[in-house]
Amino acid sequence: MIIVPETQIANLIGRQEAFDAVQAVFASMASGDAYSFPVIREAIDHEDALYGFKGGFDRKGQSLGLKAGGYWPHNLEKRGLINHQSTVFLFDPDTGRVRAMVGGNLLTALRTAAASSVSIKHLARKDAKVIGMVGAGHQATFQLRAALEQRQFEKVIGWNLHPEMLPNLAKVAEEAGLPFEAVKRPGLRDADVIVTITSSFEPSLMSEHVSDGTHVACMGTDTIGKQEVEANLIARATVFTDEIAQAVTLGESQHAVAQGLTLESDIHQIGDVINGVHPGRTSEDQVTVFDGTGVGLQDLAVADAVVDLAVAKGLAVEVDF
Repeated sequence: MIIVPETQIANLIGRQEAFDAVQAVFASMASGDAYSFPVIREAIDHEDALYGFKGGFDRKGQSLGLKAGGYWPHNLEKRGLINHQSTVFLFDPDTGRVRAMVGGNLLTALRTAAASSVSIKHLARKDAKVIGMVGAGHQATFQLRAALEQRQFEKVIGWNLHPEMLPNLAKVAEEAGLPFEAVKRPGLRDADVIVTITSSFEPSLMSEHVSDGTHVACMGTDTIGKQEVEANLIARATVFTDEIAQAVTLGESQHAVAQGLTLESDIHQIGDVINGVHPGRTSEDQVTVFDGTGVGLQDLAVADAVVDLAVAKGLAVEVDF
């Protein structure tokens, strides 16, 4: 079995490799070459943690396995650890033997950012100049760095429930040589692209905060009850997602569907756009939404890429198992 520890991940894979892996697996999902297994996600009644498993099989990419982990909300304040903790396990699809164990924390951040970045590439207006961020935590910095690579943005604006965290975004903007402005929520109307990345159970981005022609990537809702944007915004937009079954049950679309504002049949796979089956954006004033629920296949794709890179660079640890 190959082991790639968390400490080696940053030396092996970057945003471009993660982008390529996620884009490819979205295409495989839409063409029927990859599918997810049922998600298990439970509150374990200890440390207020959520723990679960996401897995699947990509026939085209030959990725089989699962990610085990979850969210420990007190890790940072109590232990100086990031709140999201996970590990990816890969198996040989020909034999069922375990192939690799890969640290999943940085991979989760990279693949989540890659997913919204893929949506921006395929759905945002080509002339998008201002990117808006809702959320300013650890994952938001990954989101912003990845998003900035998809268009010639000229400005970053941001809103967060806890404004003292906004310097996290300002730092990333400064690294990219762009100005940053903290705005009130109505100010988000100036954005051509908006990324939401919070753990909210109450909507903070309303339809009135989003101008015509905007692309919105909703990346924080991955659990029943969570909600970042108003259901009316979902109803107003053309909606794309990684996996429709997850979008309507635990993604951002769950609320609009439950209220009868949007039908499951109104939601499209982002992979269909990648494969040229769906045209994606069809007008300059169209509002598009990417409901990024997060699928285990994303984790398997980037983990497979990491294993290949680790072997090629001689950094993989091999053990008898």
